Amino acid sequence: SGRVEVLHGETWSTVCDADFDQQDAEVVCRELGCGLPVEVLGAAAFGRGEGQVWSEELQCRGNESQIYFCPTSSSLKHNCSHDSDVGLMCAGKNSVRLVDGGSRCAGRVEVLHRDEWGTVCGFNWDKRDAAVVCRELGCGDAVDALGGAHFGQGSGPIWMDNVDCFGSESTLKHCRSVGWGKHYCDHSWDAGVICSGKLESVYSSTNNRLF
Repeated sequence: SGRVEVLHGETWSTVCDADFDQQDAEVVCRELGCGLPVEVLGAAAFGRGEGQVWSEELQCRGNESQIYFCPTSSSLKHNCSHDSDVGLMCAGKNSVRLVDGGSRCAGRVEVLHRDEWGTVCGFNWDKRDAAVVCRELGCGDAVDALGGAHFGQGSGPIWMDNVDCFGSESTLKHCRSVGWGKHYCDHSWDAGVICSGKLESVYSSTNNRLF
């Protein structure tokens, strides 16, 4: 949670509260690996920023993996000062992670349900499903969707099986499956994902920017 700041070139800029909506918030929380947005706060709720105010209006659709992929409008409706810096509270850590792949953007897919991490069965697992995971983690595009426990077998529950995503969902939990905890496979079928990577372009901070 904190004041939203966007890196443009080598300069961090704040964002006007009148030009920032729920779809923009979804992209920022996702890119930071902080789950879904809880509340958008205006009027410099986390303090006034310094330097420039972002000079374009963000027009995110809500499913982008990074704020830089959002369309913008150069015709600002509002001329804002730092008194209107927007702040954002996100839900917390993501409900999906990639494990044993050497980076946070590749590995075995694990889903958090009822405070317990479990795996996803790789039956019918495809690029559209992988795309949702990569977007949710802010890891770019899906490079490969893998089954057969490519990144090793997990342990614990198998939470999802026969996952069927449209590819536009904001979180894997919104995709269709046979039901939580219902499955027709064992851990030798655990699904994996390789994403294209991660570009850090947004940082939300109440105090200092950390690089």
